[in-house]
Amino acid sequence: MQFDWHADPISRATRIDQNYKNTQNVRRFLAQECGDTFKFNRPFMAWMKSGVPQNMGEVADEWMRLHKAGSGPGAEVSGAS
Repeated sequence: MQFDWHADPISRATRIDQNYKNTQNVRRFLAQECGDTFKFNRPFMAWMKSGVPQNMGEVADEWMRLHKAGSGPGAEVSGAS
């Protein structure tokens, strides 16, 4: 059965598959993991779809790494972590 990015529960272990979509459900999960300052931006969304991150925990960790590094939500994502 295909994961429904709009409705299925998301955890840190949720695998990112070829059907990944940036949905309100994903936004809620990342806001819970990263805090109220979480925001998507185009480079970060492209990185999420690039095949580099394998699960949602890695996505949250990378956003936090960029945010704590002072790169801010507009930072370019290198794809290496």
